[in-house]
Amino acid sequence: MCSTHARSGRLRNSSSPRHRHRALCVAMGSPSHLLRTARGGPCADCGNQVHWYLGVEHQPVCLHPHELPTAAVPEVHRWHIGAGIAYPAGDGSPWCRIAHRTLCPARDTPESLTQHLVRLRQHLALQTRRLLDDGAFTPPSRRTTAGFRPTPRCQPARPVVDLLGSRYLATQPIAEIRCVARTHRGTRSLNRVLALRRPRGTWRLTTLLLGRPPVLPAVEIAVYDLGHLARVEQHRWRAQRCPTHALVPEAADMAPEDWEIFDPLLHHQHIATRLPMGQARHRGRA
Repeated sequence: MCSTHARSGRLRNSSSPRHRHRALCVAMGSPSHLLRTARGGPCADCGNQVHWYLGVEHQPVCLHPHELPTAAVPEVHRWHIGAGIAYPAGDGSPWCRIAHRTLCPARDTPESLTQHLVRLRQHLALQTRRLLDDGAFTPPSRRTTAGFRPTPRCQPARPVVDLLGSRYLATQPIAEIRCVARTHRGTRSLNRVLALRRPRGTWRLTTLLLGRPPVLPAVEIAVYDLGHLARVEQHRWRAQRCPTHALVPEAADMAPEDWEIFDPLLHHQHIATRLPMGQARHRGRA
């Protein structure tokens, strides 16, 4: 595991012995899945390598794979790693991490970046151009012609899903939830969890009762219900595996599952009160 702390009494400069920093990885033949740190892979927007960690609220956090001098990173952009968990702050050491979205050349440039970070963004932009020229990366805008499914119209960006007796909040539209398994090439699978020849969930409206303090009025919520599927199929969704990799349980995961336990008070902004376009009206209980 790469340390985010400089060793006591030593500075990381040209006079220090050079060490090859290695991230923890899952062995190809290991039956275990995720470790709690340094799950690498390409950014879906720019193709550059990133590292995935779990945040303090168990959410996936995407960080630039290398440490940066703390002085070169504005305080608001600093992250550090402790016991495999990503924390959005510095830890007092001369080195820190930074979220990839701050440097991603496919995103708008944040305000008040230091010259060091501006140059790093430019370097990543050049890397993206090389990947495009080599055909090693396909940007999202071109993926519909390369076999990727477009996002359905009028679908909730973060749908609420009933699964295995619990209610979860997804991080992407249903059709865009991507398999987390590692392929034999050592990359994350491009397959989607939603499969053409597999039973699908049902959109329904249900009454959501917010009974705990503060008491809020009941609301109708659109839910993607997978509870009627066979249990093995529900477990496949919960593990976020495509049908192909569901048959290979020993295959490691390249990223954490995107599910969050749905909390109507914390996630109220994601509550959809009408069914997606073209869906029949079904009612159910909360």
